Amino acid sequence: MLDFALNRLLRTVVTLGVILVAVFVATRLSGNPLDYTGNEGLSAEDRSRLMDFYDITGSITQQFVQYIGDLLRGDFGLSIVERRPVTVIFADRLWPSLSLAGAAILLTLLIAIPGGIAAAIWRDGPLGQAVMAFAFLGYAIPNFVLAIGLLLVFSFWLGWLPSTGNATPWHYVMPVAALSAFYIAGLTRFTRNAMLDVLGQDYLRTARAKGLPEPRVILKHALRNANITILSVLGLQIAGLMAAGNVVIETIFSWRGVGDLLVTAALRRDYPVLQFGVMAVALAVVLINLAVDLAYGLADPRVRVGRKA
Repeated sequence: MLDFALNRLLRTVVTLGVILVAVFVATRLSGNPLDYTGNEGLSAEDRSRLMDFYDITGSITQQFVQYIGDLLRGDFGLSIVERRPVTVIFADRLWPSLSLAGAAILLTLLIAIPGGIAAAIWRDGPLGQAVMAFAFLGYAIPNFVLAIGLLLVFSFWLGWLPSTGNATPWHYVMPVAALSAFYIAGLTRFTRNAMLDVLGQDYLRTARAKGLPEPRVILKHALRNANITILSVLGLQIAGLMAAGNVVIETIFSWRGVGDLLVTAALRRDYPVLQFGVMAVALAVVLINLAVDLAYGLADPRVRVGRKA
C-alpha cells in the first residue's frame, strides 16, 4: 500500500509542476496587465517602476525564476488591481465557494446513491422508471437554464427565496439545487449501472440462500462491490466542482466566490491572483484525485495488486 501511495504522490507532484509552468507562461502571453490597469497619463518612468514592483520585467525565464523564488519564500504576491495580498483576497472568497460546493456534494450523495440503488432494484417498476426520468431530465437541462428558471419562479414571481448573496440558509436553496442537478443525474445513472452489474452475481444469490436480510445483501454486499464505479464518478464530480465548476452559478446568483474571482482576474490580467487561484484549484483537484486513487486501493485490494503486476 505504501508503494502504491508513493507512486500516486509522485504523479501528483509532476502534475502540479506542469500546471505551474503552463499557467505562468499563459498569463505572460496574454499581455501586460498595466495596459488594463494603468492610467492613460502614466509616465514611462512610473510605468517602469510599476513593472519592477510587480516583477514583470525581463524575459519569461527571468520572471519565472523570480516567481519560484518568491513562492519558496511564501510570497504569493499582490493583486495588481486591488493592491492587496492574493492570500487575503482568496481568504475572503474561499468560504462562499466551499460552502456552496459542499452543500451541492452533500445533496448529491443524499439523493443520487439511494436513487440509483432504487432504480436498479425496481428497474422495471414505476419507481425505477421515475428515477431515471428525473436523471435524464437533470442531464438535459443546463445548470444556467435551471438557475434562471428557479430565479424567475421562486424569487421574482413567488417571492419565496432571496435571489443573491449567502447570508442565510435560504440563500443556498436555489444555487445548490441548480448546481447539484447535473451531478445528481450523473451519479444516479452510474450508481444504477454499477448496481445492475453486481445484483446478478453468484455471491449475492449465495448470501440470499443463507437467509441474510435483503437490505443487508444490497447495502453490504452489492453496494460494497459497486464502490469503485461510484468512487470514480464522485471523484470526478468533486474535482469538477473544485475546478471552478460553479462559476456560472456564482455569476447568476452574485455569489462572490473563487470562480467569480478567477474569471475577473483573467479579464483584468491580474497575474498574481490568477496564478495563485489556478494553482490553488489545481492543488485541490490533484489532491482529490490522489484521495480517490488511495480509496480505490482501500476499497479493492486488486487495484494495488494490479499495479505491481
